[in-house]
Amino acid sequence: MTSSALRPAVPLIVIIIAGCIVAAIGNGVRTSFGLFTLPMTSDLGLSREGWGMAMAIQNLAWGIAQPFAGAFADRVGTARTVAAGAAVYALGVVLMAFSPNAGIMTLTGGVITGVGIAVCSFSVVMAAFGRAVPAEKRSLIFGVATAASSFGQFAFAPISQGFINAFGWQTALIYLGAMLLLIIPLSFALRGRSERTAGQVDMPFMQALSRAWGHGSYRLLVIGFFVCGFHLAFINVHMPAYLVQCGLSPEVGSWTIAVIGLFNVVGSLSAGYLGGRVPKQILLASIYFLRAVAIGLFMLFPVTEITAYTFAAAMGLLWLSTVPPTAGLVSVFFGPRYMGMLYGVAFFSHQLGSFMGVWLGGVAFDLTGHYDLVWYLGILLGLGSAALHLPINDRTAPAFALKPA
Repeated sequence: MTSSALRPAVPLIVIIIAGCIVAAIGNGVRTSFGLFTLPMTSDLGLSREGWGMAMAIQNLAWGIAQPFAGAFADRVGTARTVAAGAAVYALGVVLMAFSPNAGIMTLTGGVITGVGIAVCSFSVVMAAFGRAVPAEKRSLIFGVATAASSFGQFAFAPISQGFINAFGWQTALIYLGAMLLLIIPLSFALRGRSERTAGQVDMPFMQALSRAWGHGSYRLLVIGFFVCGFHLAFINVHMPAYLVQCGLSPEVGSWTIAVIGLFNVVGSLSAGYLGGRVPKQILLASIYFLRAVAIGLFMLFPVTEITAYTFAAAMGLLWLSTVPPTAGLVSVFFGPRYMGMLYGVAFFSHQLGSFMGVWLGGVAFDLTGHYDLVWYLGILLGLGSAALHLPINDRTAPAFALKPA
């Protein structure tokens, strides 16, 4: 069979709307965890490193589980995968409310929540979009999905802070867990699984992974994606506490995260649009370079509400704008057949970066009383990732193209 689309009974617009809402809810809850840093560490007596380790393990568990989640969705279908992931994700978030120490928090907020995020993440949703959308429109639709994910960050930051202020952090986590269950009925619209497409070889998944890793441009893409995770996770988890340390209110921290999400709606849509018109590797190199510049300028000026919101707006434009061209390059290299797994492998690298960003942020704060070392490291990594993307060749990997008869 050579069809690459979802079941025709599901209109494309329904697939896109349902997938975007799933992405918004899943990412919105996840990106609000940084707002819980101060109340939870204070009430539970956790060190900043202990809390950071739990969140770092969450990102690592997410990254480890992502290729398997993608492969599972490719094999058995997106709907069942996303629904199961939402249930696990909700369970992990609710159990966080009843975690009395760093060890239990690492299990609930780290391992369980991280696996749940992976199995219902927008990476799995984008694999569904990849097989349902014509190749020439994939970059734009990936941008739409990423923008929806970012809108969830914008919407859930004030919602989560409002829950914390009104009900306390424990009840807030329970409410967020309940909201995640809305993903389960939405997942029905994403039913279907990947099929072999015309012009591509068919092979076992492990053989596909081995051949993909032998493609030099894919290796560069995977390594560079590490830096994206480092930036995002460090800022998501530690930025609110950093701003409070600089004399600003917790509400400024929550609105800073919200502003990042709002501006990333624009950034993601722009990246999706540009990804179909300029070389994706050049777009990625530019994004990482501009991130380094934005962080450098933020470190040069005193931290005020104005500079915090300005930095948030700049980073928002560059936040998940790496995702559409990265996913687009994976699709160009290997086609949609193996995208769930092979984008999942790239995302594992992203989550290794997330682990390091969150964990090093906590370690740096406990050792020095500030986050400056990690901010400066973020600048260097941004410049390095920009350089890594320049040699990437945006053509189909030879090992995945059918040889002429």
